[in-house]
Amino acid sequence: MTANRSEELAERARKLFAGRIEFLKSAPGLEFLPDPVVPEIAFAGRSNVGKSSLLNALINRKAMARTSNTPGRTQELNFFEVGEPLQLRLVDMPGYGFAEAPKDLVRRWKHLVNDYLRGRTVLKRALVLVDSRHGLKEVDREMMRMLDDAAVGYHLVLTKGDKVKPSALGPLYESTATEARKHPAAHPAIFTTSSETGSGIAELRTAIYEAATS
Repeated sequence: MTANRSEELAERARKLFAGRIEFLKSAPGLEFLPDPVVPEIAFAGRSNVGKSSLLNALINRKAMARTSNTPGRTQELNFFEVGEPLQLRLVDMPGYGFAEAPKDLVRRWKHLVNDYLRGRTVLKRALVLVDSRHGLKEVDREMMRMLDDAAVGYHLVLTKGDKVKPSALGPLYESTATEARKHPAAHPAIFTTSSETGSGIAELRTAIYEAATS
């Protein structure tokens, strides 16, 4: 991609996310999904990985996506509409990996997410968020395998990059990239972000725009 093309995409993404963004609905089951009329980008991650904070940073809002210190609170697919006229939707998927959750809740989560991933024709890309302080966990790899099986392309996104020493970020990035190469649906571009400092947010925003419009 040429520098001019990259700058053009970044500016389009910035303008889009600076415009209308509204919460649409929560879907506890497939029968509650909104009509598949625009591209969708889904966000996945372990509980307390910083998913809601990252979403808020991406859309330049302080509290559009709800944050919680209680793992496993969000057990629905939450849809946010972007653009006027509507251009895409962001989908906040339920957090995974919460140790205290009842087995039937975990089972219900897996069915909801798996059915959505396999059956949603407008789903263009998923983002798998990974806490920079901890790196990839087995539950993250399970999510990656689920996306591989559903043939849904995804980016790995390292969150809370400001919480890790710069000298540790490089090796973490390399080990994450090595892991990604083992998964057929993983996109080679990996993003290191911080919701607090804004690092990596513009780049991720551009990647979301590009995935939704390509």
